[in-house]
Amino acid sequence: MAHEELNGGGIFPLGGKAESEYFTGETYRNMIFTDPEPLNAAIGSVTFAPGSRTNWHTHKVGQVLLVTGGEGWYREEGKPAQPLKQGDVVNIPANVKHWHGAAQNSWFVHIALTPGETQWLEPVEDEAYGRLGQGE
Repeated sequence: MAHEELNGGGIFPLGGKAESEYFTGETYRNMIFTDPEPLNAAIGSVTFAPGSRTNWHTHKVGQVLLVTGGEGWYREEGKPAQPLKQGDVVNIPANVKHWHGAAQNSWFVHIALTPGETQWLEPVEDEAYGRLGQGE
């Protein structure tokens, strides 16, 4: 898939490949803002190829996702996965175990506002991911 298709005409450039130990599949990250003032929050545009996703993880302070393109999923531990599309906003509380990523047949782009630290955990199992949209 061409980078232009992956980015889906996103408002920010695609960025470089994300660290593979924290993601399954092809994922790109463009850090838009990392200055400590005035927000002390990293802001990045993350682009997921179809089927790609983060590992399970938590954020010490929380996180906000602004979906800018494509279709994806967000799942908190112990809850059903939520489908995501352009214009959706996800407010993730502090220390909530979760993951997010693309739908199986769509690229997915979000802007992540992340103050504080991220604790990366285990990958999302392929079998569980494959059941999304089928009552999972």
